[in-house]
Amino acid sequence: MPTEVILPKVDMDMATGQISRWFAEEGAHVKKGDVLFEIETDKAAMEIDAPASGVLRDVTGKEGVDIPVGAPVAWIYADGEVYGNKAPISPLVGEMSAKPTEGGAVPPTAGSEAPPSGLPAISPTRGEIGQSPGGRATPLARRLAREAGLTLSAISGTGPHGRVVKADIDAAIAKGGAKEVPAVASEAPVPAASEPAVKPMSDDQVLKLFEQGSYDLVPHDVLRKTIARRLVEAKTTIPHFYLTLDCELDALLSLRTQLNAAAPVKKTDKGEAPAYKLSVNDMVIKAMAMALKAVPDANASWTESAMVKHKHADVGVAVSIPGGLITPIIRHADEKTLSVISNEMKDLASRARSRKLKPEEYQGGTTAVSNLGMFGIKDFAAVINPPHATILAVGAGEQRAVVRNGEIKIATVMSVTLSTDHRAVDGALGAELLVAFKKLIENPMGILV
Repeated sequence: MPTEVILPKVDMDMATGQISRWFAEEGAHVKKGDVLFEIETDKAAMEIDAPASGVLRDVTGKEGVDIPVGAPVAWIYADGEVYGNKAPISPLVGEMSAKPTEGGAVPPTAGSEAPPSGLPAISPTRGEIGQSPGGRATPLARRLAREAGLTLSAISGTGPHGRVVKADIDAAIAKGGAKEVPAVASEAPVPAASEPAVKPMSDDQVLKLFEQGSYDLVPHDVLRKTIARRLVEAKTTIPHFYLTLDCELDALLSLRTQLNAAAPVKKTDKGEAPAYKLSVNDMVIKAMAMALKAVPDANASWTESAMVKHKHADVGVAVSIPGGLITPIIRHADEKTLSVISNEMKDLASRARSRKLKPEEYQGGTTAVSNLGMFGIKDFAAVINPPHATILAVGAGEQRAVVRNGEIKIATVMSVTLSTDHRAVDGALGAELLVAFKKLIENPMGILV
């Protein structure tokens, strides 16, 4: 029985993926564990191993084409097995391993192709998040239900979002099987899909506004599509609330100079170098993490059923990469020293730009920092990146006139704007968080202890 090779889910938000390249050709002999193909997700390139040994046949997953998670992309026939004896689903589905590629992502091919006639059609029903008339279910649950002759739609799922899992199948079998859902249930009125109040302009409408030949069209890649989708979701589903404060930086800049001057020297491949070189952003990350610990109610995420109160301050940091943006996360930033944060951030940013981050290095987090001060931007408001409930937009430090005790003084001032999810962080709570941050930035010895 040939082993089906599917497009696995390697990213939390992944509904479709693109194969950027195959490492084996049609008819090639592969061994279990060999790198079979590479997937380009929205943030990284992942290598997928062969789930079995044998001859690769019917490669339907074309490079550069959007493929639903769980759809078959090829089959592997065991040595000596009769070609054409396909199995609908293999027990190995979902057991393939994925790891970031050594060489980084390969840009996808523009456009899309339909599968050749006569080859298996791509189905969205076998992935973890795919839906079929039988409802949500894991691949294992689907196979077990089919083998037991159970009707999947008649089984109540206890997994995430009501997904049917193996335990639900086992329970149904123990009860003697599941019956069909009564017809009346399927005849319940289905609410009409809501239409957006204002539809965006179509591609044709946009292009008609410009003279033909006055522009070039560059197709969106996966990263740009994902950024666009998530930003629209964030701005249309999260009630943003903004708070702005000015922070004086002179004490922080003085401390940073002292700490960098005191950095021990270590030997590297390029000679001796300081063990660390702190940036203002490193100190902002630490201060934001400590502010969240000081105001724990603001260290939260919103879900429809409950407020998620985080025990650690995991700070995502916006990093610009070619063609988009990614937010690698400094985990437990409140507990780490500035030198650890600085070196960890340099490593994450470097690997982000070459798309070598692992999903767990950029997914999750409890807040985020976006710093455009290096571009001279005075202040701005950032878009919340769920599941975060807050994001801090950091502007440039600049000399400004300030009033102290009735006298005008010159100080280096940085404006920061906190965007909050008003469902999770109310105005007063957000203000409390921002004041705690300002106190740490203006009295930076506090972030050393």
